[in-house]
Amino acid sequence: MADGRPVKRSLTLRGHRTSVSLEDAFWTAFRDMAKARGQTLNGLASEIDEGRESDIGLASAIRVAVLRHAQGRGG
Repeated sequence: MADGRPVKRSLTLRGHRTSVSLEDAFWTAFRDMAKARGQTLNGLASEIDEGRESDIGLASAIRVAVLRHAQGRGG
């Protein structure tokens, strides 16, 4: 996380490819969250995607889920 700029990576949500831009620290925490929950990154992203409000971007929803997970409040 040298400069904190978002890094775009591809995910597959229910069979469809999409790109998400997150800072390296969030990508690392997102992977750790998926591992802790016994899920794939794509599976966790799909779960977060299904639970988010339509006016909230996927990247933002992932950041909030990662934060809640880190705070011990689920996510």
